[in-house]
Amino acid sequence: MMRLVVVSNRVTMPERGEKVAAGGLAVALRSALEQHGGLWFGWSGATSAEPATRVEPIRLGKVSYAVVDLTEAERQSYYLGFSNRALWPLMHYRLGLTEFDRSDYAGYLAVNRRFAKLLVPLLKPDDVIWIHDYHLIPLAAELRRRGVTNRIGYFHHIPWPSAEVFGALPFSATLISTMMAYDLVGMQTQTDADNLIGGLVALRGAHRDGERVKAGPRQTLVRAFPIGIDVESFRKLAAASVRAATQPIRATTGPLGGRKLVIGVDRLDYSKGIVQRLEAFGQFLRSHPEHRGNVGLLQIAPPSRSDVPEYAELDRQSDEVAGRLNAALGEFDWTPIRVVKKAYSRSALAGFYRRAQVGLVTPMRDGMNLVAKEYVAAQNPEDPGVLVLSRFAGAAHQMGEALIVNPYDTHEVAEAIRTALAMPQSERVRRFERLYATIAASDIGWWTSRYLAALTGTGASDSLAPPEPQRTVSGTRKPAARQRATTSPAAKKPAAKTAAKPVQAADDASLGEKRGSFRQRAGSKPLPNAASPR
Repeated sequence: MMRLVVVSNRVTMPERGEKVAAGGLAVALRSALEQHGGLWFGWSGATSAEPATRVEPIRLGKVSYAVVDLTEAERQSYYLGFSNRALWPLMHYRLGLTEFDRSDYAGYLAVNRRFAKLLVPLLKPDDVIWIHDYHLIPLAAELRRRGVTNRIGYFHHIPWPSAEVFGALPFSATLISTMMAYDLVGMQTQTDADNLIGGLVALRGAHRDGERVKAGPRQTLVRAFPIGIDVESFRKLAAASVRAATQPIRATTGPLGGRKLVIGVDRLDYSKGIVQRLEAFGQFLRSHPEHRGNVGLLQIAPPSRSDVPEYAELDRQSDEVAGRLNAALGEFDWTPIRVVKKAYSRSALAGFYRRAQVGLVTPMRDGMNLVAKEYVAAQNPEDPGVLVLSRFAGAAHQMGEALIVNPYDTHEVAEAIRTALAMPQSERVRRFERLYATIAASDIGWWTSRYLAALTGTGASDSLAPPEPQRTVSGTRKPAARQRATTSPAAKKPAAKTAAKPVQAADDASLGEKRGSFRQRAGSKPLPNAASPR
């Protein structure tokens, strides 16, 4: 039986009680590791004075955890520098915010080399290695240089830009070439997969054969695996949270009284479009004054990397915009916008989602955006809310029954809010049932099992697409909330994809930041500590 080795930038140790351990990706990966027996390797999140020369795994049940401290210099160059000031904005089409420093790039490569050196002694011949996200793009190439011949897969959790955008990064051809060291590369959407393949062809001179890319002796499979959530678990959390009427929900939504609620939940990041969303809600109230006093926006935005200048500026802008709109549109007994900059438990968030008549998920660019799926999972099937979703979120490729909007167009988003609030219950139920069936059929269990099946070669390629959501039959709908979410949709009859792929807007506002605005720093610039790792 194979052993699974997961490598990620951060390792979530169960005994540390981190919030992410309650659900999401960490739970899915830990479940897969326990099923196969496994090792989870990565950064501890801590720094030390000297780099470790070896690592001792800690075994907890069927899973071993191997964590590595970084030096402060490594954290500055590998994590804060190249990962989050070069790759993060670049991958989100924000060339104007991308900063490249050669010493940061050298530090990024050095940390990946050190991780490979520390990981190799822990590997067994039959291990299957699964590497996660943009911090570790070159890791497989470093492992191959050390003689590792195991199957190695990679999953990219954020968008992958077009070859023209990625090519603006110095050493882009060298970095993208390291993707050929993987046997399987997973992307959130087919657009991301096509962009990566296009980049390998344009920058590396690779040859494309469908989903396969060939360069020299190596061949890599690039495929879309849209990540999901634990739908059934989140549905139960939402129902239980409302019944319990927990203190955060009472305190936050109590002042609403009978007013309607529009909710946004995002990490405070410029890719999420929070400032533009606040402006769109203000536009909605100005265009439709009959809603003033009757609906409010709750924006939950936990701080992220707030000591990095771009994030500190975003923090200031969001406060300024909310204050200006509240002053212009509010009344003595009604504040139209509340921005809460703190993190809530998954249970509390589920309760907020269920209380809200509109879920406003309008990132400027997102790999998937699981908030959209959580909002749908949390709804009351008899009286669901409406999801307003950015066309530039990966989730829009699956969730066509949402109200799809261009987040750069505040008038369009404002009109979508009005449409959502006025939508008849029958139409809300119809859209909800389709959306729920889609996310239930391609939940986190489906994602994990299908990716590993493709990596190990144990699954048929035609079983890798999510099944089509159940359609209305003879005018009778089966309530989606009562359908059993499955992690084995291969047992169902394969069907076509459920939603047409949104048109990729290559000329959207973010692409207006051309190569000329790409900033290159002359030397290393010390960065302040990050508020929290990604």
